[in-house]
Amino acid sequence: MAVELTGMTWSHSRGYSSIAAVSQRYEELHPEVTLRWEKRSLADFENQPVGELAKRYDLLIIDHPWTGFGLESGVLRPLETLFPAEFLADQEAHSTGPSYRSYTLAGHQLALPVDSAAPIAVYRPDLLSQDALPQTWEEMIEQAKKGTTILAAAPLYTLLDFFMMCATIAGGEETLYREEVAPPEVAREALERQRELTSLCPPFIFDINPIQVYEMMCGEGENYMYCPFIFGYSNYSRPGYGRHIVKAANVVRYGAGLLRTTLGGTGLAISSKCRNLAETVDFCQYALSEEIQKTIFFDAGGQPGHCAAWLDQAVNARSNRFFLDTLETISHASMRPRYNGYMHMQDNGGAVIREYLMTGRDLGGTLEKLNKIYHVSRRLPL
Repeated sequence: MAVELTGMTWSHSRGYSSIAAVSQRYEELHPEVTLRWEKRSLADFENQPVGELAKRYDLLIIDHPWTGFGLESGVLRPLETLFPAEFLADQEAHSTGPSYRSYTLAGHQLALPVDSAAPIAVYRPDLLSQDALPQTWEEMIEQAKKGTTILAAAPLYTLLDFFMMCATIAGGEETLYREEVAPPEVAREALERQRELTSLCPPFIFDINPIQVYEMMCGEGENYMYCPFIFGYSNYSRPGYGRHIVKAANVVRYGAGLLRTTLGGTGLAISSKCRNLAETVDFCQYALSEEIQKTIFFDAGGQPGHCAAWLDQAVNARSNRFFLDTLETISHASMRPRYNGYMHMQDNGGAVIREYLMTGRDLGGTLEKLNKIYHVSRRLPL
């Protein structure tokens, strides 16, 4: 009997063409199954409620902060009840950094990492030599003073960079997201360091996202040669994707260790509305397998979630060592909060931080506003 599965992903080669190519091959091997994928913009991927999508699609590509909502609302199926234990154990053992556990909550697995990412450093090797790359925060600031550094500082990314700085200063996220977003001394230092950097970059950074940064760096007519932290897109390190190669590197050290950038990537989740579970689970095992992740998925523009692909010689040869050169950064990445309600913080917190970074006014008031938004998201007393 014919089975049709529907899925929703996001609109970029990394998000759409990769899973579409895997699905095409799966259909060829399983003629009784049809997989139909639709895509939404990056902004919708980051903000569009998963509950709405779960009503219409069998498979969802999601961001890990949605796990709390997915668990509490029941719109996502816990995967430990569907997949063989040995398959899940293999996925966990081959997680790239904390990608696997970012979808684990209260003993349940809400998604599996089909794509792994975190902010990394990128540069134009034709304009900036590898030997001249900044290795410390102080060297990064000196590089920014030359006027050729760029960032993605639209509201969401200023918030995620704030989380990065807080996790780095605090030595991890364990002391964050309690009664306040972060201890006051940690939060103040984080904002001051962010402003130190953004004040040396062009004002338009406050209106652009990572894809726009990459497109500027790989195109013509711009001299921006370095970005100290930006979500990794291996596509731009591959020949032919842009006019110029954008090379990837680990982020700089802040104090004793690397910046603990904020984990991104995507997970493959199954909607509670899905009825063709046998076929859906079989497809997921195929798409998430080591062999497919480092061949069809990567070949079609994907950024694998399986760590064996990050270590694969052929994958790295075709991406200018993107994966090997940034594995240390993602291995030390911190996770965003995942409680049900966090998305209110993600939707509103960045604008408050961006205002401070743009003006430098009222650091104390900025933290008060940020904590009020956080308290609303956690349903804590104001």
